[in-house]
Amino acid sequence: MYRKLGFHILVIASISAMSVGAALADEKPAYDRKEDVIYGRKFGMALTLDVFTPRANANGAAVIWAVSGGWFSAHESINIAFLNELLRRGYTVFAVVHGSQPKYTIPEVLEDMHRAVRFIRSHAKDYHIDPDRIGITGGSAGGHLSLMQGTAGTLGDPKAKDPIDRESSRVQAVACFFPPTDFLNYGKPGEIALGCGILKDFRAPFDFQEFDRQRKEFEPVTDVGKIIALGHQISPVYHVSPDDPPTLIIHGDKDFLVPIQQAELILEKLKAAGVETKLVVKKGAGHGWPDWFKDMATIADWFDAHLKPKKESAADDHPSTNK
Repeated sequence: MYRKLGFHILVIASISAMSVGAALADEKPAYDRKEDVIYGRKFGMALTLDVFTPRANANGAAVIWAVSGGWFSAHESINIAFLNELLRRGYTVFAVVHGSQPKYTIPEVLEDMHRAVRFIRSHAKDYHIDPDRIGITGGSAGGHLSLMQGTAGTLGDPKAKDPIDRESSRVQAVACFFPPTDFLNYGKPGEIALGCGILKDFRAPFDFQEFDRQRKEFEPVTDVGKIIALGHQISPVYHVSPDDPPTLIIHGDKDFLVPIQQAELILEKLKAAGVETKLVVKKGAGHGWPDWFKDMATIADWFDAHLKPKKESAADDHPSTNK
């Protein structure tokens, strides 16, 4: 998955950025960027994110960009081309870099994402954002992480020693590109893709481990039952509930790496739960397309509709209050 999915997406992103880079080279950025903000630490390693703040027309809402392709994540993979539309519309954007494969597995990555959302919410005043208006986006693995945050975000622990851990990791809107959603029914019913099958070249993110407290070391998970349970745990389709946030997915109908069936599965579950959903199908597109950064306008439209200030949302829901 590292080479075929992670690098594939990052290369497409780089080409897309180059196509607009020349036009933007002489322009003064319309945002301020704070790099390498530490949102957590694990095993002596700092977890970081970059904060992009619009210099004008800030709307008070935040969007998290899950910087991930094949669950590979790196600071140098942060692509401004994908953030410009959000920044232009006034969103404060947090580009989150998580613990990357091949060193870290998906369950560990999910812990990083929870921590990032809690950190951002706990510092809402510092970044001049509304802690109740946070959206999340990403592509491929980043889309998977976005959906996991949308369906499996959790409330904070009020008794936690660390005040950040007292905050919720839930988000208020999700909009993402071609995400894996069910690793136990991947492309067709019963097809397992936990680093095998279609994802046979992506073993590292699924190389699950558990900590042996007696020996004080990590050991590989080899029990088939535990592996399937973990596959269930990391698949957003199994976490859908009626209180999930509005969810948009953009997916190519010729995607053979992450079949569009993955988007259809979770959207069906979300609709059945009464959650507002939408699927935008890119005809003839595979796993990414050269100008996919342009589709950020559709992503931004979704956030515009679902991350409104509370007063504005109430007015839309109850038009009579304007009379």
